[in-house]
Amino acid sequence: MISIKRRQRGAPATMNAPATMHSVGPQVHASRQDEEYNLRETDPQLGGERWPNARRGWMTGGERFSSTHDLVEQMFFLYVRVVKAKDLHRSTLTSRCDPYVEVKLGNYKGRTKHIENKTNPEWNQVYAFSKDRIQSSVLEVIVKDKEMLGRDDCIGRVAFDLNEVPTRVPPDSPLAPQWYRLDDRRGGGDIMLAVWMGTQADEAFSEAWHSDAATVYGEGVFNVRSKVYLSPKLWYLRVNVIEAQDVIPSERNRLPEVFVKAQMGSQVLKTKICPTRTTTPIWNEDLVFVAAEPFEEKLTITVEDRVHPSKDEVLGKIVLPLTLFEKRLDHRAVHSRWFNLEKFGFGMMEADRRNELKFSSRIHLRICLEGGYHVLDESTLYSSDQRPTARQLWKQPIGVLEVGILGAQGLLPMKMRDGHGSTDAYCVAKYGQKWVRTRTILDSHSPKWNEQYTWEVYDPCSVITLGVFDNCHLGGGEKATAGTAARDSRIGKVRIRLSTLEAHRIYTHSYPLLVLHPHGVKKMGEVQLAVRFTSLSLANMVYIYGQPLLPKMHYLRPFTVNQIESLRYQAMNIVAGRLGRAEPPLRKEVVEYMLDVDSNMWSMRRSKANFFRIMSLFSGIITMGQWFSQVCHWKNPITSVLVHILLLILICYPELILPTLFLYMFLIGLWNYRFRPRNPPHMDTKLSWVEAVHPDELDEEFDTFPTSRPHDVVRMRYDKLRSVAGRIQTVVGDIATQ
Repeated sequence: MISIKRRQRGAPATMNAPATMHSVGPQVHASRQDEEYNLRETDPQLGGERWPNARRGWMTGGERFSSTHDLVEQMFFLYVRVVKAKDLHRSTLTSRCDPYVEVKLGNYKGRTKHIENKTNPEWNQVYAFSKDRIQSSVLEVIVKDKEMLGRDDCIGRVAFDLNEVPTRVPPDSPLAPQWYRLDDRRGGGDIMLAVWMGTQADEAFSEAWHSDAATVYGEGVFNVRSKVYLSPKLWYLRVNVIEAQDVIPSERNRLPEVFVKAQMGSQVLKTKICPTRTTTPIWNEDLVFVAAEPFEEKLTITVEDRVHPSKDEVLGKIVLPLTLFEKRLDHRAVHSRWFNLEKFGFGMMEADRRNELKFSSRIHLRICLEGGYHVLDESTLYSSDQRPTARQLWKQPIGVLEVGILGAQGLLPMKMRDGHGSTDAYCVAKYGQKWVRTRTILDSHSPKWNEQYTWEVYDPCSVITLGVFDNCHLGGGEKATAGTAARDSRIGKVRIRLSTLEAHRIYTHSYPLLVLHPHGVKKMGEVQLAVRFTSLSLANMVYIYGQPLLPKMHYLRPFTVNQIESLRYQAMNIVAGRLGRAEPPLRKEVVEYMLDVDSNMWSMRRSKANFFRIMSLFSGIITMGQWFSQVCHWKNPITSVLVHILLLILICYPELILPTLFLYMFLIGLWNYRFRPRNPPHMDTKLSWVEAVHPDELDEEFDTFPTSRPHDVVRMRYDKLRSVAGRIQTVVGDIATQ
């Protein structure tokens, strides 16, 4: 546990406002708002910071070193590894020794757990003290005995002069711990320690207990550390229900209305009722589930009879483990199998079970795990991975993506603590199957993370998503206002499309965190990133651009739109559940926000934005048609004459048509190359229509599903939607007629 003695807060700074205020026009406000929402280029000192004063034993300004963390600012930490102690003296009062270690540096105190009645204890804990908060030149390591009565007794101590502490930066080998003699009046024992100066590139950084999180205790200590997560390997489980035999209903005088229900975990699918009433029904329907490795859940197949519209009777069932099924990499046929069904609630006695199996009903199934598909667990518009499930079908990576998460600025307060607004921010990045989570910086509106992560890139037409959240699990038993468990609050999200990045260039920008609220768009702060995409093979990257986006199975045996949305929702639930079981957990609300769980919900604003995007796509054709009309009507005689001359030349020399067309396209591309975007695209408030949206449309977008609004409001929105659909119907009819 780490504790801290807080220093007294100083007086708040004051600012003298001018005596007169000048009015500002709406255009000035709009320009300032646009500038506030724009991307800003930054100039951080990537890998260039050095420890000040260049004192002996510390890193000097002239020293250079090689580091893989070249996209972040170097942050220096004093690392203290407490390994173990030996030959500690027992207390004269209790004849026991319950030792623990206290690491003291100025106002900061780090404390290990105490070991019950042991003179040779082992701790193996690491503490990291940020150089920005070091207020002392002496480090003290004190071994204490946890007394049952009174205050703890000091067994011994070791002091270190920070001027003599060595510096260690990877790829240097780890510093070997050494034995130090404890100096105290009880005069006994040795302690094994390692003390060194290092950066965030040190291997001990992720496991260390940081002084920045000194006020955290209990389980919150693990929730503030950085962590790398991997999404579970997802498969599509295809269950082809072919037929059944000898399905006998409970009422012998009627033929059953039979259907099959398949369940795996929380996923439940049903076939249609067999159109003919018979004891040998045939369906030949496909039911598709999402399964995750390791296969913990089992597939339950139930044959049921529709006795009444509100009552179904179970005729038989079977439970099958997923490891029983074949893994298919293409569209080849899979062998079908017959399975015996057990009657529901039958088979308590072994003799009865043998008799039941001898005359049991059977079901004919064809089941396989599809490895040729990519299981969609995120929005298809912002997918970060399109590889199939089976690793045998993966291509070689075409590049490497490196992201330095530098920090954030101007974050808004997310909660109240000690009478003032506070934010405990951490950042989550997701690309492919790899999720990363930075450490939590406590009580800071401008946190500095300076953590760097790397991903392999298999397709440049992919998107990396980064989200900033407020940590509400700091060990204080936080509860929400309604008495439920606390949830980490969303601060904002940023997406970067890799196809918009130039290879081998470092992008350092400050991205605005814009969030849409029921009252409009709001800037929650800025996140500072350094991004570099390195291409391993230009030929492979050009080849990938010519390939379909998804694996070929998506085109050979495609799913319906409803199936895709349902399977994506199930995949998101599985990913959120598995990551929520990690230690420390990546919370469900965080995973759902990163994966856009509500991206398919209806929104009038999105519909308008998509409509005008389509109109802008065809604006070039419309402009060309208007220009051709002007040429035909001689609006500009010079242009019309030149066009007719060019037309006559092409009629006389038709072999020049294609070269002229290609030359024109080349010159247009060469002319527009100068005006290509130099920065990654970001959220456009005008393009997304968040500035011109009606308040009622925003309220509708944030409505629950099913709706929770009054009936008159729902009726008004329904009538409005009918009028919009009527106009669309008219336009489509005109296009079809003409």
